[in-house]
Amino acid sequence: MDKKAFLLHGWEIGYDKEDWYPPLADTLKGVTAEQANWKPESAPIHTIWENVRHLTFYKEWFLKFLTGEETEYPQGLTNDDTFAVTSVEPSAWEESVKKLDDVHQSIRNIIAGYSDYDLEREVSKHPVGMWLYSLILHDAYHTGQIIQICKLQGSWPAKRSYGQS
Repeated sequence: MDKKAFLLHGWEIGYDKEDWYPPLADTLKGVTAEQANWKPESAPIHTIWENVRHLTFYKEWFLKFLTGEETEYPQGLTNDDTFAVTSVEPSAWEESVKKLDDVHQSIRNIIAGYSDYDLEREVSKHPVGMWLYSLILHDAYHTGQIIQICKLQGSWPAKRSYGQS
């Protein structure tokens, strides 16, 4: 397996193709705006929605690097800022999930056309392939948090079957 195939495999199983853990897109299916905005009382954790906003921010930022639109991290922005949810309306939740999907697929389409040379090109001090791999792990980390929130609120199935591809 070459580098591009390896990275694309990780990009897909982390988001929309099940392997050893539920992919992010499947985890978000059926989540309502109310569930997405829920958190346990007095718990210092982010909501599902805040996690989706955070994941979307970093994917959009990476996409801007891939397209040459950006070259540096936005000045004055903190990591905490990337979790901000500006509206809790159900339509805003649907838009948030769609935006995450759109940016994820856009990155996938660009990477699919890349060569190993393109994956070694540096953006913001690291090769594209390294950024992509870090985002794959980032998705897995936050997907686990989202699943835990679903379990805490009782919206995760007690038993779940899955298949490895």
